[in-house]
Amino acid sequence: MPVKRGHKRKASARNGSKQLKHNGEATIEELIEEVDARIAREHKLSPNSLPDKRNTVKKQIDWEIPRKALHSSIGFFTIYLYTSKGDPQTVVIALSTALAVLVPIDILRLKYPLFERAFEKCVGIFMRDSEKKSSNGVIWYILGANTALITLPLDIAIVSILILSWADTAASTFGRLWGPLTPPLPARLFGLPLAPRKSLAGFIAASLTGAAVAAGFWTYLGPVRDNLTWSWDAGVSSTFSGGSAEGGKVFSGWAGLAVVTVCAGLVSGVAEALDLGSVDDNLSLPIIAGGCLWGLFKVLGWLGDIFS
Repeated sequence: MPVKRGHKRKASARNGSKQLKHNGEATIEELIEEVDARIAREHKLSPNSLPDKRNTVKKQIDWEIPRKALHSSIGFFTIYLYTSKGDPQTVVIALSTALAVLVPIDILRLKYPLFERAFEKCVGIFMRDSEKKSSNGVIWYILGANTALITLPLDIAIVSILILSWADTAASTFGRLWGPLTPPLPARLFGLPLAPRKSLAGFIAASLTGAAVAAGFWTYLGPVRDNLTWSWDAGVSSTFSGGSAEGGKVFSGWAGLAVVTVCAGLVSGVAEALDLGSVDDNLSLPIIAGGCLWGLFKVLGWLGDIFS
């Protein structure tokens, strides 16, 4: 049976190939085996050139470091402003001014490719690929923080911003590191839709971070200022307990701190994992976390009035 020239050239080019059988002609099967063997040898990668999946994952996480560093630094700046008795209204005005500048810039970036390239060259390391064709996450971050500061008591607003800054970062980081090793979250939790891309590792990280934020703030940082929603000695503020100081004390001390910590952790994990469609979590997380904490203190104040 005649053999294609391409196969003959590949077979003859092989150094030290076998003698052809059957009157100088090899069977098709033999030629295919020889060609496959040569291709395998030529394309065989050395151990040093094999793609290392661990390096690939690490590189992906490294690209997130500038973004996560910026994301987390807002939490430290928030603590500084709170402990130094900074005026919340001044912060709101400053953030609103920043929005007035950033929104037109973002519109220009999305509309004009030349401006987009210049913008990404300057601050592209802080952006995800998904943000390069949509609104900048910083805008939603500022909107979320401003909404919390305007609508919530100051201590709850601060905790909400810290949850946004640190719990979201923890969920993203540990979700990337160990998410593939843990089972995915259920489609719904307490009837609420959860994002399919979220992992149990990220949920646990967000919950633990949110719990630590609440416990640390109301134990150590909160007392720097007056008019707290919750304090160690007084428990829930009288504004949340129908004006009764005795009712608020029902959830003071370790009992109150335990309830607040556990609930804040659960709220942080669920709020971070929620599937809200196209709503940016930089906007939804502080609003949902802050709103749930506000509702928690209302419930605790009501229960305190009943049991006091």
